[in-house]
Amino acid sequence: MFNTTRTLFLFLVASSQLALAQQPDPFPATTARLAASAKKGRIKVAFVLTDDAVMIDFAGPWEVFQDVMLSGGASMNDMHVFDLYIVSDSRKPIHASDGMRIIPDYTFDDAPQPNIVVVPAQSGKSPKMMDWIRRQATRSDIVMSVCTGAYRLAQAGLLEGKKAATHHDAWDDFQSDFPNVKLQRNVRWVQSDSVIFMSGGLSSGIDLALHVVELYFGRDVAENTARIMEYQGIGWRGDGSANLKIEAAMEMKTK
Repeated sequence: MFNTTRTLFLFLVASSQLALAQQPDPFPATTARLAASAKKGRIKVAFVLTDDAVMIDFAGPWEVFQDVMLSGGASMNDMHVFDLYIVSDSRKPIHASDGMRIIPDYTFDDAPQPNIVVVPAQSGKSPKMMDWIRRQATRSDIVMSVCTGAYRLAQAGLLEGKKAATHHDAWDDFQSDFPNVKLQRNVRWVQSDSVIFMSGGLSSGIDLALHVVELYFGRDVAENTARIMEYQGIGWRGDGSANLKIEAAMEMKTK
């Protein structure tokens, strides 16, 4: 039984990897736009965090962006090209998942204009937060959600008629709440429009962040970043398709 299950697992992985053949880019101007933005100086990344922010949703992308290093810098600081900071409703400490205490750097009133906005799963959804996210969709290079952070982008009205991704446990609920959004299942990440990117659950945010690094600086820099992290996942390459369909994995688990 074990060998049969393992064989099926490997077959599904191999089949899905074949399906990762490069698809036509629906937003061909994105790469050129981000590459041009990267030449203008340091890239600011704002992490929107409120109470119950899920740890890996923001810590995974944070690690990716902080580990990007470009050669040729006069100092170590110059080689690190992303500036990371936390934005929230106030500077009062928030409590992330399982109680980690975090002090935001800025509020939605005084945060520097970011190039990238990261919205992980969390409980906060104040009007000020939603207005800020909505505004950044017209001002930032990228607004990216991780896991059920997708709800915040949908609630901000940014996903009507567009592709979206979220955690597999939320698929049915999300589709019910937002029937006009084109939810994509079994993906690591999707690009919804020229600015909005969305990842599936939890560790998928790492793949999306690496994909964003590739868009700014190319495959070699993204590969080197993954190597620095000792991250061996490949979901950031290609079109964002998952290597294994969630439904198939869950069916095998019940057998």
